[in-house]
Amino acid sequence: EMALKDSREGVVVKIAKPYYMATTEVTQGQWKKVMGNNPSQFKGDSLPVENVTWQEAQKFIKKLNELELHKSYRLPTEAEWEHAARAGAKKDIPWKDIEASANLNKKTPIAVKSKKPNAWGLYDMLGNVWEWVDDYYNEKLFADAVPLKKGSQHVLKGASFVGDVKNATYMTHAGGPGNGWDVGFRIVKDIEPKK
Repeated sequence: EMALKDSREGVVVKIAKPYYMATTEVTQGQWKKVMGNNPSQFKGDSLPVENVTWQEAQKFIKKLNELELHKSYRLPTEAEWEHAARAGAKKDIPWKDIEASANLNKKTPIAVKSKKPNAWGLYDMLGNVWEWVDDYYNEKLFADAVPLKKGSQHVLKGASFVGDVKNATYMTHAGGPGNGWDVGFRIVKDIEPKK
């Protein structure tokens, strides 16, 4: 009865254009190759980069696009992130599946691809590090059907290694910057139309 009272019907969101989602969070090795430094608190090339602000994630993406001579890498929108994290699932993820795929209740992040991927082959969508998305935070537990055009904080998704199964869900979100030392990101690449 209490759960029904607090539950909220989801919203339908149309994703306008196709994209590729990175299979892992950006690693420290990838960050160092592009940026030449490592801001992370917990060091290791195969660990996700963390301790990065939304603005620093944007600088990484800008530099990566310059290195690859195109402009198709970016942060995902919240809807794109959730769509990829769900991997076709209609309901929330069962706790036993979270525990198989998410690094939670730990003292440090772990190497990417250490846990089971989701149904679409994406690793660490829940747990390991919070992930920045492009949308502004709406000061609510759930996203709105239409994202805010401006705000003071950006959205974090997926929970981190210090989180628990209650926070590791597709549906809820948090506002950054969070702790900082448990915040990273993954990128998407726009699929360019065939000519």
